[in-house]
Amino acid sequence: MNNAIEPAYGTATLLLIAAAAVAFLLLLILRFKLHAFIALVLVSLITALVTRIPFADVVPTLLGGFGSTLASVAILVGFGAMIGRLLEETGGAQVLSERLIDTFGEKRAPFALGLASLMFGFPIFFDAGLVVMLPIIFTVARRFGGSVLTYALPAAGAFAVMHAFVPPHPGPVAAGDLLGADIGLLVIVGLIIGLPTWYLGGYLYGLYAGKKFNLPVPALLGEVKEFRPEDLPRFSTVLSVLLLPLALIFLNTGLNTLATAGYLDRGALWFQILRMLGDTSIALLITVIYAMWALGNGRTGAQLEKIMNDSLGPVCAIILVTGAGGMFGGVLRASGIGQALAGSLEQIGMPLIVAAFLVATALRVAQGSATVALTTTAGLLAPTVAATTGLTGLDLCFLVIAIACGSTVLSHVNDSGFWLVGRFLEMDEKTTLKTWTVMETLLGTIGFLIAWLGWVLL
Repeated sequence: MNNAIEPAYGTATLLLIAAAAVAFLLLLILRFKLHAFIALVLVSLITALVTRIPFADVVPTLLGGFGSTLASVAILVGFGAMIGRLLEETGGAQVLSERLIDTFGEKRAPFALGLASLMFGFPIFFDAGLVVMLPIIFTVARRFGGSVLTYALPAAGAFAVMHAFVPPHPGPVAAGDLLGADIGLLVIVGLIIGLPTWYLGGYLYGLYAGKKFNLPVPALLGEVKEFRPEDLPRFSTVLSVLLLPLALIFLNTGLNTLATAGYLDRGALWFQILRMLGDTSIALLITVIYAMWALGNGRTGAQLEKIMNDSLGPVCAIILVTGAGGMFGGVLRASGIGQALAGSLEQIGMPLIVAAFLVATALRVAQGSATVALTTTAGLLAPTVAATTGLTGLDLCFLVIAIACGSTVLSHVNDSGFWLVGRFLEMDEKTTLKTWTVMETLLGTIGFLIAWLGWVLL
């Protein structure tokens, strides 16, 4: 497949095509109630044809976007669902939720879940972290009642902020490397900006959305179970199941960060083995096996196999719709819509940090992926940044954060995260736009305003 297809139209025409494609997709889903998977595949095909992607490249483009998304999402969601069902079926989620509530109190349960997600989200990618936290979120929501959004959005917002703002996640690491920012300083700046951004745009908005949209707790991970105290696993055992992928993935990302800084040799055999064990997919595989051993005491192999099998059925639709969202984003990338729009914004002549935010926003809206928007924007602006005199180390970090903020806002139907969150929480597309999309836009806007303030004052 040719990934560098020459655009057939100018920027204005490509922008109109993209807007029409999104509008048509929403019409099919919201008005005609066509299943999102079918609608996404159909609109992806039509968009590819309208933008004159060569006929020989149409199907490879569709399958490439679908397959690349599934490659990163399907295994994570599958293993995450298995871990989640084990925690649910054995009472592990109940144990952890009770400890969190005992520590922070009932009224601050959403804050406790968000805080735990911030810690888990430091090395773990958004998708993997969210699916591991879901059984705990659902258990807490069932215990105290009210809308599941009250508990889910602060946690999802925490993972989103950490994924976009803070190394060692791939987007900020790549952007920081392209712009010449110090990765260690970027971690500090990302946390300083990310924490208040999460509190205002994730935690407080989650409380507001929970009052406005009263959604029940999904039955995705099974029915509510009552456990006798003697049947519950120990808190240390449950914590070890959650911390094992955290430790393994942190091993991977930590080693990669040190190698990028020049402290370690990437070619060393031990380095490659440890990084392989810390790859998210392998880390979750190891965690599933460990969880079956640690939490499955007293259960037969057949019983454990049934738990594993039952965990996969409810997430199949999520995986397919998420892959189709990646297909739509892949078509928009291949058509040249994102590049044309970003290049146009770059030439307008506005303050560098504002241009960084708007270019990233254009790419985010056009093709969906936050990581792609981050890395592409940094690549587009790198020559300009290199030619600009007087930029300090802090300025470079603020630029990276501004790009990260632009890549966070306006998550919609071409973003796999939009479908992942919407389907896991059993929200329709309209509600997902009113909640998840609004929260992502708040996170990006608040973070950008803080970074812009730092750019001006420091």
